[in-house]
Parts: sequence; structure tokens; C-alpha cells
Amino acid sequence: MRLLHIFISPEHNYFGHHGQPAGTAPVVELEEAELVAGSGITGDRFFDYKENYKGQVTFFGQEIYESLCEKFGLPPENRPPPSAFRRNLITSGQDLNALIGQEFEIQGVRFAGIAECTPCYWMDQAFHPGTEAALKNHGGLRAKVLTSGVLRRE
Repeated sequence: MRLLHIFISPEHNYFGHHGQPAGTAPVVELEEAELVAGSGITGDRFFDYKENYKGQVTFFGQEIYESLCEKFGLPPENRPPPSAFRRNLITSGQDLNALIGQEFEIQGVRFAGIAECTPCYWMDQAFHPGTEAALKNHGGLRAKVLTSGVLRRE
């Protein structure tokens, strides 16, 4: 599995905003990130969110991003960036659903794959109308951080 992008955001734009407008907190791309076992990514909105939280870090597949761009006919110059999904780690070369219930390692940091990131109605606004339905069973992976370490974009 390759790590293509690392994103954090200091605040929630969608989580907890049901019935309200989306937030405006930026997504910040990092070259490297510090991950803390049991807490998540330093500086991210879900860092130390609550004890034993299943979404300490989230993954999304570049292949899914590309298939959505193709499905919706989005030319490169009009594509929302992969950060639109507000997942932390954009990867390639791995079926993320296959990691649910598994322990795995990236660059020496160990994770426990917990559950799919269930797509929500905000995806239709953030990426393209129809994205929520298109992402069913492909919304990404929620994981717990088992060991501390540093991840770097490849």
C-alpha cells in the first residue's frame, strides 16, 4: 500500500452539523504526520476525540477517487481534490474493505481496521451529486492507531 496524501483538519465541517450549514475549516495537507497510539493524528479534529474511538484515523483509496471522477465525467481541471472526502490518509494499491477486522502496518505504524467510513449526504455537496450512493461499500476505512510513529507521503 502506498501513502499518497496525508490530510488533517482542526475542526469538523460535517460531523455534528446535521440540519446546519457545513463548516468552513480547512483541510491541511502534510508531508508527514505524527500518529499517537490510541489517539490519532496530532493536530486533527479527531485526535483524542474519545477513548477507544473507532475513527482515530481514516483511509480512502485513490482508486475510488479516480473511479468517481470517471463515473461523473469530471475532467482533471474540474475535479474536486481528494481532500474533499475529509479522510486522513489517501492510499493506493490496497482494498481497504479487506482490512476491516485486521491489523496492518504502514511505514512501521500499526493500525486496527475497524469499520467502513459510511458515506453521508454531505458527500453529494462536497464532491458531486450522487456521490453518497456511489460510495456505498467504498467510503473508506476507519481505524485505530495501535503504535505511535511518523508517516510520510510517498
